[in-house]
Amino acid sequence: MTRPLASLLSAALLATMLAAPAALALEGDASAPIQVEADRLDLDDRAGTAVYQGDVRIQQGSMQLTGDRVEIQRNDAGQLTTATATGQRAYLEQKPSPDQPLVRAWGRTVIYHVAERRIELVDQAELHQGGDTFDGGYLEYFLDRRVVQARSDAQGVGESQRVRMTLEPEQQDGP
Repeated sequence: MTRPLASLLSAALLATMLAAPAALALEGDASAPIQVEADRLDLDDRAGTAVYQGDVRIQQGSMQLTGDRVEIQRNDAGQLTTATATGQRAYLEQKPSPDQPLVRAWGRTVIYHVAERRIELVDQAELHQGGDTFDGGYLEYFLDRRVVQARSDAQGVGESQRVRMTLEPEQQDGP
């Protein structure tokens, strides 16, 4: 395979994987340009994986994913199934819908399950949505249902990390 063809294939694969309609929350996200920055890319078209390394930054619309390493997997139909970011402080942010606040999430591992619209945060996990915050060894967040599940420990977590949360009270109208 020649270099220009490999570059074109790589760009097309990433665009196909990230632009899947279910992958992103806001309507404009799926049609927004995809911007990727990394020091290295290893693409395995047959396995359906793309691995980016070195201060990786991926952005499309309201979704932003960063880490030292990001692995993107797709199924046989070419649809994005998971995006896994790892690093000292991997990060994901996304606006679930126009009427909901921005979701910001950190962990040593951040896994975004596209079809389920579910985020897993492993080790030094932290989740912010509006004024609400959650911390622990492991957090799982379902974007559509706004459900958080937190644990102090999980596989891949060295030491137990107590679950903490801060919930902002809803604003009352009138006196």
